[in-house]
Amino acid sequence: MPASQYTVSDVMTQTAVAIGREASYKEFVELMHQWKVSALPVLEGEGRVVGVVSEADLLPKEEFRQDDPRLPEQMEEASKAGAVLAEELMSSPAVTVHPDATIAEAARIMARKGVKRLPVVNAIGLLEGVVSRSDLLKVFLRPDEEIEDEVRNAVLAELAPPVGIDCTVDEGVVTLRGDLRDRALAPLIARAVRAVEGVVDVRMELAGPVGTAA
Repeated sequence: MPASQYTVSDVMTQTAVAIGREASYKEFVELMHQWKVSALPVLEGEGRVVGVVSEADLLPKEEFRQDDPRLPEQMEEASKAGAVLAEELMSSPAVTVHPDATIAEAARIMARKGVKRLPVVNAIGLLEGVVSRSDLLKVFLRPDEEIEDEVRNAVLAELAPPVGIDCTVDEGVVTLRGDLRDRALAPLIARAVRAVEGVVDVRMELAGPVGTAA
């Protein structure tokens, strides 16, 4: 399907804040506060990502300040309570994404791994940027006119030419009205429209015969 596929490189923050292995606890707390981020990549050498320090890695110092761990699963977290350097606190290997990954792929990685930010690395693991959940939502800022143009030219032009299908877009919601040469095409069209970046929902008001498509 010729519909656009936005990639991570289209929405990522290229000026990424990062730290080295020897960065101190207070240093990366200050950086997180200064830059309003929830995690920082840890770099070594020429910029290779070797781990990530997140807010979750920092909390055990406060959580276990007075109380000892009571459950076996708390032992790993408690071990970070005495850590003072990034290399002692970081989660490694880092969960990363490549710049040519699609927005959907990055979203799946974040959901599966339970992270809010992903370092963006090239083929040899060097940091190129950072993508956050809010970055992935940027596709929903596309103007309705731009979405409508893509639906008409990249979806309907291929799947339903030209049967008088009317397409309107309001707040990212695409509504299709008209007659199809074969109603069996409706699910295929709906999937293709949903694949267009920035589409919030698809409403189908289509009629036509069944089983007549060539």
